[in-house]
Amino acid sequence: MADMREHDVLSWDGTKIRTWRTAGEGPPVLMCPGVGSGPESWPSLTGRGGLVSWYMRGTMGSGRPVDERNITLDDHVSDALAVLDDAGVERCVVIGWSMGVTIAAELALRHPDRVAGLLLVAGAPGDSFEGMLPVLPANVRRTVGLAATKLLRQAGPLLDQVLHRVPVTDLTTFLLRHSGVIKPSSDPKAVSAAVARFLRHDWRWYFTLALALGETPRQDLGPVVCPVTLLAGRDDVLATTESMSAPVGALPQARLRVLPCSHYLPLEAPEVVGEELDLMLDRVRAVDFATSEVFTPGSRSRT
Repeated sequence: MADMREHDVLSWDGTKIRTWRTAGEGPPVLMCPGVGSGPESWPSLTGRGGLVSWYMRGTMGSGRPVDERNITLDDHVSDALAVLDDAGVERCVVIGWSMGVTIAAELALRHPDRVAGLLLVAGAPGDSFEGMLPVLPANVRRTVGLAATKLLRQAGPLLDQVLHRVPVTDLTTFLLRHSGVIKPSSDPKAVSAAVARFLRHDWRWYFTLALALGETPRQDLGPVVCPVTLLAGRDDVLATTESMSAPVGALPQARLRVLPCSHYLPLEAPEVVGEELDLMLDRVRAVDFATSEVFTPGSRSRT
């Protein structure tokens, strides 16, 4: 992992947001995190310069808002803008993972001038609970997903007592990678680093964040004109391929790639994530060149 720099910025309501950046040169890329995720989840990208992201409100060093209702999609988009402004980034490729896909998509819808391209990984653009549990009929997925998440929120203190005591060893990492939750194709060291921090969450707050963001309605991505890539896991039980692909199927610059992965695709296929980011950056450069002043009708006669 490259050198990481962390510091705090203030969002619109005065909430302290901890942002992190990778040191070194590289095209700027904004990472919209999944609930409670950090840089450990992206082993193929944190070696690059120019990557910037943040920790969601109340997790991993970011402050919990004074008004705990300020955890809606509006607040997360405001946090993303605060992070971009602090980094001096006017426009860049934006990545979203899991529920971070909803944030990335909304950022592109509201501020298309700030988003040059979208790389959406293992997450549906809004209505996250409808895309869960593919073994269930589509008309009951949302109900079951919401109910299960609410129960887990109520069980938060008990989960704290149990999960905070789980040792992260080679054995527990091995068992996790062979349990079906995370596939064996993942790197044991990367999984260990990601799990070690993830288990330490305040679990009532974690599921409070998930409920607030997951209830966002399905987003209409029709107005999005920048290049879009979706990376879906064939065996993902938290975001079905259909829930990801349907909202972008008619977009002129959409690309879908389905991999033999679970929801933790960034850990299981890190090389593919890196390749697709490179391809996205190339596509953005091509679009920018094709639409630059050099090719406008009024400028051709001057060149």
